[in-house]
Amino acid sequence: MRTRGGILVANIIAGLALGYTVGNIGFGDFAELNRMFTFQDLRMFLAFAGAVAIIVVVFAVLRVRRTPGRIHAGVIPGAVLFGTGWAISGGCPAIPIVQVASGYLPAFVTIAGIAVGTWLCRWANTRYFRFDTGSCGQ
Repeated sequence: MRTRGGILVANIIAGLALGYTVGNIGFGDFAELNRMFTFQDLRMFLAFAGAVAIIVVVFAVLRVRRTPGRIHAGVIPGAVLFGTGWAISGGCPAIPIVQVASGYLPAFVTIAGIAVGTWLCRWANTRYFRFDTGSCGQ
């Protein structure tokens, strides 16, 4: 039987395993991320490409289909802001947690930026844009 507690424990174990792996292979290192974004070292880029290839195969085997539709109005500016923040700070939302756990305390600035950016996005959406958030809800 799946309980909330069981799911929480499974998520904690999976998160710790992912954090341990990411930390040990160097993907939590700002210099490694910088080399990826400047195409000086393709190791991380190829790891991401490999992950996408695996997901494509899994989706094909499971026959997952997505009906084409309009692109959500917030996808493009959101992707640009996300990528810019990732390139500047050296961390997508999960990596700063790995960096803090590894002793890289400046990652707290990134975590604060993520929190402030999320709050600003919600504030701007309710005040100015009114994008349909769908299942992401406010």
